[in-house]
Parts: sequence; structure tokens; C-alpha cells
Amino acid sequence: MDTTIYGLTNCDTCRKARKALPDAKFRDIRTDPLDAAGRAAFLQAFGDKLVNRASTTWRNLSEAGRAQTPDDLLAAYPALMKRPVIHSGGVLHLGWSTDVRRALGVE
Repeated sequence: MDTTIYGLTNCDTCRKARKALPDAKFRDIRTDPLDAAGRAAFLQAFGDKLVNRASTTWRNLSEAGRAQTPDDLLAAYPALMKRPVIHSGGVLHLGWSTDVRRALGVE
């Protein structure tokens, strides 16, 4: 099964996912941001949950910045994406919860 992990190299949760899925490809969204089609697919799957409102990046945004659409936010600030997003077997998973690990067969 072809698996890709989208996240940040220095994200602890992404590191855990990468360790548990050693054969997965990894894409750092800070150095290789998603294009419009990629953002649209992720937003269709997860909606507003894709924006990490607990992040330092979010807290540092002005009210006007926070009022942007999720697509505009993720285009301007790729690190705002909740992570990891894991694409495996044609299915997108958000985060590294017990349910996601179980669905990927690593729990």
C-alpha cells in the first residue's frame, strides 16, 4: 500500500507517525507546500479541522489574518495545517490518534 505522510520535519507527532510507518513517503509541507488542488482535497476531507488553531502560528495571527478562508490561510502559512495528514490506500487520515493508528494497522 502506497502511503504518504504530510507534515513538518520538526513536528513530534509527525516523527511518531514516520517511525511507525517506516515505508511511507514523507512530504514536509513547509519546504514543499501543497498546491491548490492538494489543499482543496484536504479541505474537502476535513473542512475547518485542517487548520490547527492551537498552533503558535495561529496565535500570532491578527484578527484580520484569522478571518481569512482556510484555503487562504493554508496557502500563506503551510505550518497551520493540523498534522500529520496521512494518505494511505486512497484514504486521508488527520492526526495521529488511536483511531488513525488502528485504521493504519499500527495500533
